[in-house]
Amino acid sequence: MLRTLFLSLFLLASSLAHAAPLTWGLHGMVLFGGKQGLYASHLPMFHAPHDYQAVLQVRLADPVLDARLRQQLDGHTALWTLEPEHFELARLLPDAPLPLRQFQATVVRGHFEKDGKAEPGYGAAAIIVERVLLMRQLSPAPATHASARYLQVGDGTQRFLVKRIDSRPDFEHIVAWTSPQDAPHDDVVVAKTGVQETPAASLQAALRAQPGKTARLRGTVYFSTEDVR
Repeated sequence: MLRTLFLSLFLLASSLAHAAPLTWGLHGMVLFGGKQGLYASHLPMFHAPHDYQAVLQVRLADPVLDARLRQQLDGHTALWTLEPEHFELARLLPDAPLPLRQFQATVVRGHFEKDGKAEPGYGAAAIIVERVLLMRQLSPAPATHASARYLQVGDGTQRFLVKRIDSRPDFEHIVAWTSPQDAPHDDVVVAKTGVQETPAASLQAALRAQPGKTARLRGTVYFSTEDVR
């Protein structure tokens, strides 16, 4: 009897040790940027394995393809996405024992789960993770915030605003804008009305309140409420 119990415990421990991590999966991302920088924003949900908001600064391992992609994205707000190989999302955490530095992905013009088409010439592109700009686990509990807080992404004049997911339900929103060279990198905070898209005029006013006052909104890269309800 005791031997049978020990064997059962051993088999249970062995199966748990080999179980897939909680954040293992296909983690689709919005791809955006241009000549000054290339970025990827994970499409989060409020359940595992997708319950992290992650924003990355990336580059393609092949310098020729990297330059071509930046040229294609530069100055435009059309939607592009990445369909990566399966990987453990938690490896992007700063204290991960085996940090994720590279993964392969299909570069898609449009949404990879909808009407998007794989962009010819890239194949299974090797994506290098240069910096993790945001990595935060989402709480599944209902929550409401009166303000929408946007992370600023980009170091030069070509910048982006990425809505921080902090409510449930909430909305995903990535906006492109042209910045004065010396503009601060603080979060941009505007009033929020439920899950309605933040009006361009509100973002424009908040940006122009910064030093320099020459900010110009270029348009929305991505807006969705589907996955963060």
